[in-house]
Amino acid sequence: MRSYSALFRTREFTPLFLSASLKAAASTIGGLALATLTYRATGSPLLSALSMFGPQLAQVVGATTLLSASDRLPPRATLTGIALAFALGTAAMATPGLPIGALFALLFVLGLIASLGAGVGWGLLNEILPKDGYLLGRSVFNMSNGLMQIAGFATGGVMVATLSPGTTLLTSAALHLAGALTTRLCLTRRPPRLSGRPSIARTWRTNARLWSSRPRRLTYLALWIPNGLVVGVESLYVSYAPESAGTLFACAALGMLIGDVTLGRFVPPRLRRQLAVPLLLLLAVPNLVFALGPGVWVAAVTACVASVGYGASLVQQEHLMSLTPPELSGHALGLHSAGMLTTQGVSAALAGTIAQLTSPGTAMALMAAGSVCVTVVLWNATATDEPTAPATAPGTNAVRS
Repeated sequence: MRSYSALFRTREFTPLFLSASLKAAASTIGGLALATLTYRATGSPLLSALSMFGPQLAQVVGATTLLSASDRLPPRATLTGIALAFALGTAAMATPGLPIGALFALLFVLGLIASLGAGVGWGLLNEILPKDGYLLGRSVFNMSNGLMQIAGFATGGVMVATLSPGTTLLTSAALHLAGALTTRLCLTRRPPRLSGRPSIARTWRTNARLWSSRPRRLTYLALWIPNGLVVGVESLYVSYAPESAGTLFACAALGMLIGDVTLGRFVPPRLRRQLAVPLLLLLAVPNLVFALGPGVWVAAVTACVASVGYGASLVQQEHLMSLTPPELSGHALGLHSAGMLTTQGVSAALAGTIAQLTSPGTAMALMAAGSVCVTVVLWNATATDEPTAPATAPGTNAVRS
């Protein structure tokens, strides 16, 4: 499958695509509003970063308790319920005078719910599309995510400046509700991919099975860590340029879109694998310039150029699916998403802590340097497997999903 028209002719692809696009728009607008609200209330780079990316720390709890449900729950009902939960939770966060502690408690609960949604949604995409269509399909989702982030950060920035963070959060809740309606009314009812009741024990057993393979293990680490450290850079945009954070986020989303379109549509498979490591280095190296404290427009160009490197994730996701039994695709993709988002949350906390002790620019440069180091280490580890097992060079993923 090599054309976008073939994708959209595939039954159920379009409604799944629309619901994911609405979710991306809602998360983008809501995340910027929440980070701005928190920074205005506390003046803390750490709390601002955690309000936007910290909920992803809950993914580690979901990865160890809920993932067996990814292939054992009916996709339409599950995705609809998750979107409704986000609509209600986001609306609750817009309550005037809500204590910071209560806000973070809500964020934790929503992060826990999200850890289940990724496995169900990406497992359904893998089920809907033929095997040779997954990478192109995922690239279209990433492209949409990039477009929604560009539009969302631009719109959210204007709304926060001219209205209020609370009103912006209510707009985010309405978009989540629209996603729930799209899922419920437009997707076909499908049975679960596996039988049996989900349980913590099943989650642990399947996680252990997926983790036991060295090629899969290295692929997971490559998808999680370099990406997560760069998201730590992005988590400080609000504290680095409080009045222009929306511009930086939008430029980063534009770069991600360029990388996904180019890699998913125009680069042949053999060349894609050769580009993975250069793209990872591109993702991190330009961000070293933040150590010099560049102005907003230099920072915006840097964010755009660096984010092209997020396209490397498509190679690694395709490789992960080639290493995974089809009946475990939802669980495997859920583990990938949960690990990725957890690493992003940890990186946001680490970046915020360093920024508290030094400065946002210094912390951003240190996180980028860490990503370069991890990429080199994982590249060397993967290269040692090449004579005995098929492997690709490490990749990353973009919220970057």
